[in-house]
Amino acid sequence: MSYKRYARQFSAWGIPALYAVLAVLAGLAFPRIESRVFPGLVVPWNIGSATAIFSAISSGMIALTGIVFSLAFVMIQFSSTAYSPRLALWIARDPFLKHALGVFTATFLYALVALSWVGRNGSLRVPFFSSWIVIVLLMASVAMFVGLTQRLQLLQVNSILRFTGDQGREVIKTTYPLGSVPLRLESTEFHEMPPTQSLLHQGQPFVIQAIDIPAMVKLARASGGVIEMVAAVGDTVVELTPLLNVFAARQPIDERKLRHRIEMGGERTFEQDPKYAIRLLVDIAIRALSPAINDPTTAVQALDQIGDLLLRLGQRQLEIGAFPDSDGKLRLVVPFPTWDDLLRLAFDEICSYGANSVQVMRRMNALISDLTPAAPEARRAALKHWDKRLQATIARSFTDNQQRVEASQQDRQGLGVPRSHSSGIS
Repeated sequence: MSYKRYARQFSAWGIPALYAVLAVLAGLAFPRIESRVFPGLVVPWNIGSATAIFSAISSGMIALTGIVFSLAFVMIQFSSTAYSPRLALWIARDPFLKHALGVFTATFLYALVALSWVGRNGSLRVPFFSSWIVIVLLMASVAMFVGLTQRLQLLQVNSILRFTGDQGREVIKTTYPLGSVPLRLESTEFHEMPPTQSLLHQGQPFVIQAIDIPAMVKLARASGGVIEMVAAVGDTVVELTPLLNVFAARQPIDERKLRHRIEMGGERTFEQDPKYAIRLLVDIAIRALSPAINDPTTAVQALDQIGDLLLRLGQRQLEIGAFPDSDGKLRLVVPFPTWDDLLRLAFDEICSYGANSVQVMRRMNALISDLTPAAPEARRAALKHWDKRLQATIARSFTDNQQRVEASQQDRQGLGVPRSHSSGIS
């Protein structure tokens, strides 16, 4: 399990718990230190006022925490029904939400512990530092609550699409090299012999989230063989699903080490999975194109982000599945999506579900037109194929000649400022 997975699991409950533990420890330690080091410091409050203030803050924080949980539930439910259920988890993972819950919990607990020191042992003393710490925590809680309400803006469709696109742009930047020469390694020789070792999945269904490529290369080099991943990042594996094969190894590789180098979880992540951002954008687009919603403008906005991701992918070296060791010898083969795979994922379903939308057809025409000159020569044939499929869809979906002409226009806005288009449709 990688550090990132530990961090994700910890943030789900560890951050609020950490705030709670620190608040209790501080509430127990600060008044003791204050009474010994600064015995003369007092606040201009009487015991009754301090008791009322601390009691109101501690009880109010419980209600505010309940509101926060309710807001979080509404955010998750809204994103699941309006956009895609696969986006709900990412909204729930917002670290600001975890820290807000932590601050609310810390304020409640610290105020409660500080309340026990007011008039302790029959004295008329109200702790100075603890009183002001409670006030500071209260102000921090108010600031967090205001920030949390501002977080609701993330539920706007533009913000959701931009967030998903940003995740895709980040994984493209970190996964694919820019302007590099494809790595040419002989990767077929080991297929001529049977595998010396195979690894099957055992246990409940999981999704492959990432592969520790450097560690896999080291294991393969130590054994003198080549590891071929059979399952790709993003695949769901069930009992006895083949994970990998080892070829030409002098000795078997410890299966526990191999399994630990394959990160699995309950859902797909953006890490090492450039298809996932496109998948989510396509989900949003086709949901918007459903008869129950009928919102082609959202589909056009999703195509804006999809077009940007494809443009970036088109400028990158996609053939990265062969990984050598330091001596340049092939050690690991990992399946990655090809240019054709990415185009099929981006266009197929939207072209099908949006076939009757003039707005969507015009935006897809403009998208393919923009991608073609920007893509390398070797990738333009695939774009021409999808252009032909798009024109065939338009010809099949629109019986009226004028509608076909309108749908075949190139328009980045869908129904905005069209460009001339000579598609041959008449």
